[in-house]
Amino acid sequence: MTTPGSPGSARPGNGELAGPVVGVALPVPEPWGSHLQRLRQNYGEDRAAHIPTHITLMPPTPVAPEQVLPLRQHLAAVAVSHAPFSVMLRGTGTFRPVSEVVYVQVAQGVSSCERLEGAVRAGPVERSLAFPYHPHVTVAHDNPAQVLDRAFADLAAFTCTFTASSFRLYLHGGDEVWNVVQEFQLGG
Repeated sequence: MTTPGSPGSARPGNGELAGPVVGVALPVPEPWGSHLQRLRQNYGEDRAAHIPTHITLMPPTPVAPEQVLPLRQHLAAVAVSHAPFSVMLRGTGTFRPVSEVVYVQVAQGVSSCERLEGAVRAGPVERSLAFPYHPHVTVAHDNPAQVLDRAFADLAAFTCTFTASSFRLYLHGGDEVWNVVQEFQLGG
């Protein structure tokens, strides 16, 4: 969760977390989730061992403790009002030169991700975005150019399909680990 609009990038300048930090994401199921996570680690991103493979719906966001319950209630309402949908991941893309990120593209399910992301961020926790929302699955982030080029080429022919049937609320405990707080089933 470490790309523009994704959970591992919320750190104040001194490297310390400012307080509880949450993120909301669609999990990429097995076997693809662990496969892409291993590749991300192999490209030299050690922290990827603690970042579940995902499509971000709300990037890392500091919250006050009293915001957590209203956020959970909001996410439950969002989940029941959105049906499961098909996702196809296919090929690679990059945010370079703006951001040193290579990702697997969401080729099907983009509009459903966009609607879900808008509903998630319309809740009690306000979070502006530095970039327009673009659903994707990060596979390399802030690596040397040759590693980013290799990741881009390695996954150019990658494809998988799955049904997005839930999303998760994650909490970052300050230890580089994103822990699942709650899973919300789409459509109730």
